[in-house]
Amino acid sequence: MTGPLVPPGHLFGLDTLPYGSFRRGDDPRPRVGVAIGDSVLDLGAAAADLLPGRAGLFQQGDLGGLLGAGPRVWAEVRSAVREWLGAPELDERVRAALHPARDVTMLLPFAVADYVDFYSSKDHASNVGRIFRPDSPPLPPNWTSLPSGYHGRAGTVVPSGTPIVRPRGQRRTPEGEVVFGASTRLDVEAELGFVVGTPSALGTPVPMAGFAEHVFGVCLVNDWSARDIQAWETVPLGPFLGKSFATSISSWVVPLAALDAARVRPPARDPRPLPYLDDTGLEPWGLDLAFELRVNGDVVSRPPFATTYWTGPQQLAHMTVNGACLRTGDLFASGTVSGPEKGQRGCLLELTWGGAEPFRLSDGTSRTFLEDGDEVVIAATAPGPAGGRLGLGEVRGVVVASR
Repeated sequence: MTGPLVPPGHLFGLDTLPYGSFRRGDDPRPRVGVAIGDSVLDLGAAAADLLPGRAGLFQQGDLGGLLGAGPRVWAEVRSAVREWLGAPELDERVRAALHPARDVTMLLPFAVADYVDFYSSKDHASNVGRIFRPDSPPLPPNWTSLPSGYHGRAGTVVPSGTPIVRPRGQRRTPEGEVVFGASTRLDVEAELGFVVGTPSALGTPVPMAGFAEHVFGVCLVNDWSARDIQAWETVPLGPFLGKSFATSISSWVVPLAALDAARVRPPARDPRPLPYLDDTGLEPWGLDLAFELRVNGDVVSRPPFATTYWTGPQQLAHMTVNGACLRTGDLFASGTVSGPEKGQRGCLLELTWGGAEPFRLSDGTSRTFLEDGDEVVIAATAPGPAGGRLGLGEVRGVVVASR
């Protein structure tokens, strides 16, 4: 669906309408925005006149108020925005609240409450197992029984465009010596993030059927990884400093309501999951998303999200089955998105097979892991309701030297 503000084929049309937080010029005040074509609607300004009963949701300048308002209000606001922006003639109050996207600065779209990262791609997990444990089964025994994950650092989730300082930490050299210094194996992970809106009570698990009641939408995630630091510290308690230094998310959060045409059946599970994870009789929540991973402008991988083994509802159900609560602004991510082909691997660890197979860029240089000055961009699209494509935006970051 298009309107006067949307050029033909634009990925931010009336069927997308993602939400974010921005500021204009020298004005430090954050504002809630909706992307439409190459413009951004100041939602707080428009709602003050056109949706006064909901204007208070946007006063704090980020998505927190809207996220916590729940599904009925999410649908009401989206319907109103679609009506405003899809009108053949824009209301002057809407027109006054529109700004060229090039003239705004995007901010972190919501305050991250907690952050959980999963490990949900079977292709990715199998590749990592083959790289690190070539003489053992690639998947650990529990991998097909539960969505594996770890808790991250909410305070180091940063908006797209934030420079990424190369982390420092302990690592073990090939000769076995333990040294301290800047990571030499800095990596990326192309992921999908799920943004929680409606909270839940402590001690009350959220079933898979409650996914759309609690999850507002999705964003793109780059979970930067220092593979050398991670490898030395992981046993016995898992990722720590090798993951916690920075996680980048996209500026725009796409509501679940925009993704109906992207929903597909997930891969077959073997063995059949336990009842709280068995989605056989539920509406499908696999997502047919097309990712693109670029390094210094060159596309190095195109991971397909539809092959992801564990879905968002399964991740949510497992994350809360022990009674852990949800808070507005919680973020949980899929883990690296990878497909079965070499050109579908969502991190450099896989693309270079642990650093043994460098890839070349168009400038003639080659990479195993990231060098200072490298820019990484992750983008994704989804099927739209009329055969077109929707955009999930992009998440980008440039690596800078360790401080």
